[in-house]
Amino acid sequence: MATTKDDVLRMIERMPEDASLESMIYELYFRQKVDRGLSELEKGKTLSHQGVKRSVSRWLRSAGR
Repeated sequence: MATTKDDVLRMIERMPEDASLESMIYELYFRQKVDRGLSELEKGKTLSHQGVKRSVSRWLRSAGR
């Protein structure tokens, strides 16, 4: 079973040789968010389409839109 470190090393190895530190950090951040989302999905922590629409609507109102 691969460790998180193994996964990160493979991800970095697949990046272009001239990849910037910023792009590496972004990829790690993106991967963390995707993994967290998949974990929450497996645990049933989801919102319905209507729930998301309500949340976005409240967010837009609070932003003055």
